[in-house]
Amino acid sequence: MKVVITVVGRDKVGIIAKVSAVLADKGVNILNINQNILDGYFNMVMIAELDGSKVPLREIQKALAEKGGEMGLEIKAQHEDIFMLMHKV
Repeated sequence: MKVVITVVGRDKVGIIAKVSAVLADKGVNILNINQNILDGYFNMVMIAELDGSKVPLREIQKALAEKGGEMGLEIKAQHEDIFMLMHKV
């Protein structure tokens, strides 16, 4: 299963490293990362694969949300199908 992870907030050192560390700890494989910084705001979208993870999506979502709270960021992880339906024009 693939998930779409979004990260938004003020830019600071270590965002990618800390988010990646949470995912690695849960056995999640990162397939693609796209990030940019606009006027001091960090925005990242990651596509990740949970096939090798033994951790349920809800636990990954919780861990990412907690890390986001610690860093003052909004971090969300959604099943790819749900993300695509929500953003379909």
